[in-house]
Amino acid sequence: MSEYYANVAETLQQRLGGSIEKAEVQYHELTVTIAADKLVEVCRQLRDDDALAFEELIDICGVDYSEYAEGSWQGARFAVVYHLLSIKHNHRLRVKVFVDGEMPLLDSVIEIWNSANWYEREAFDLFGIVFEGHPDLRRILTDYGFIGHPFRKDFPIVGNVEMRFDPEKRRVVYQPVTIEARVNQPRVIRMDHRYLREEQEEKSDA
Repeated sequence: MSEYYANVAETLQQRLGGSIEKAEVQYHELTVTIAADKLVEVCRQLRDDDALAFEELIDICGVDYSEYAEGSWQGARFAVVYHLLSIKHNHRLRVKVFVDGEMPLLDSVIEIWNSANWYEREAFDLFGIVFEGHPDLRRILTDYGFIGHPFRKDFPIVGNVEMRFDPEKRRVVYQPVTIEARVNQPRVIRMDHRYLREEQEEKSDA
């Protein structure tokens, strides 16, 4: 961890105490992991503590770990990741919270950052993560008749239902998927100049 991130992590540890389970640099950004039951408390302090001042929530996204590490992942299936920005200190922070269950439940942070409204709806729509306390938690990207959550790893590629316009009913209707499910295996052919040159060099060495 660089000196810059080490200083930020030290400040977080001093201010948040035992609320941080893990602090590490992932994808060039400091990431801290906290327990789900401490989410609202920690987020409020991240915003209000003058030494932290993460006044802006940039994004919220869900993660499905069910196929992580070639299926050897043993932790909670889902994570919710919060991307924060401190304009005052010019710091960025990623906060990760793990949740589990067929209907994973987590407290909403909309009262702390109003921008969480649509982000939480997106995570609910795509991953099925329920944010308790959200004032209007409904789908935002898929339509009202959609079944399932398309960013879950076990969601079928062809989906669960398809829609079409019914000329007799004069409206859009839903029906079971009619196309055959299939998985394409990509064929990679490496016959460009790099591999041809290596092959020629191996023959000349022999």
